[in-house]
Amino acid sequence: MEKKGIAVVAVGGNALIKDKAHQTVQDQYDCAKDTMKHIVDMIEKGWDVAISHGNGPQVGFILRRSELAKHELHEVPLDFCGADSQGSIGYMFQQALYNEFRSRGIDKVAATVVTQTVVDKNDPAFQKPSKPIGSFMDEADAKYRAEKDGWTVVEDAGRGWRRVVPSPRPIRIVEAEAIHNLLNAGFSAVGVGGGGIPVIEDENGDLIGIEAVIDKDFGSALLAKMIGADLFVISTAVEKVALNFNKPNQTFLDEMTVAEAKQYIEEGHFAPGSMLPKVQAIIQYLENGGKKALITDPEHIGEALDGKTGTWILP
Repeated sequence: MEKKGIAVVAVGGNALIKDKAHQTVQDQYDCAKDTMKHIVDMIEKGWDVAISHGNGPQVGFILRRSELAKHELHEVPLDFCGADSQGSIGYMFQQALYNEFRSRGIDKVAATVVTQTVVDKNDPAFQKPSKPIGSFMDEADAKYRAEKDGWTVVEDAGRGWRRVVPSPRPIRIVEAEAIHNLLNAGFSAVGVGGGGIPVIEDENGDLIGIEAVIDKDFGSALLAKMIGADLFVISTAVEKVALNFNKPNQTFLDEMTVAEAKQYIEEGHFAPGSMLPKVQAIIQYLENGGKKALITDPEHIGEALDGKTGTWILP
């Protein structure tokens, strides 16, 4: 098999949940199994793959369980919820990959790295917490938690009150070298789940976990840069990126350059919280020495690598 190089594939956390009727652990595993088949197709084509993933819904479930049980058990801090989800989603991916490798006669194993991501404690995001997490609350409960626990709480579109936390930019993946070494040793690696567990460095250089959320696409782009990946793939819900998305004049893109991507951002083509961070993360990767990037859905990864579909982004 001819070696193609190192690829980082970012799988969305929502990719594990088809709809509200399919949210159980078994449902998520079934989705993971489907996605991992397409990633093994990549590996068969000669790519060494590091897989990252989102974890928003899963962290939400862990937080909700924690809140419901708080009259009996201690609540779980947000950074530990992230670590828990990295372990459970990593286990799903490892098992699905093991079984898929075995069925194809590939002598390979995947390993998950619980991954910490350093952020700047002076990041402006800390002054403007914006990511809603956890359960809806009534106003009295929200104000009590704000006073007792120092939470930032906001009223959410008439649906109740929620806690919001900062979303700082990642600056360093602590375990990037470990992930790189696994790939070099012939393993597939799962890491940077949910963008990584957010940590800051204190004045002694020690790491401290913090209550924040990192965008998984920015975390994945940083990993791709730090391990010198030859390809960065964002696997999402659409086969191709579109201009004028969901409008009568919608146009699908086969390819765009960084300059074109920036122009499309300026023209407002990509929705915040949806396609915008994905394109921004790819721009960051390509401007830091990355070679090429791809956005497509899991089932079209194989065809996209053959140049038949997907949206390719080039420097």
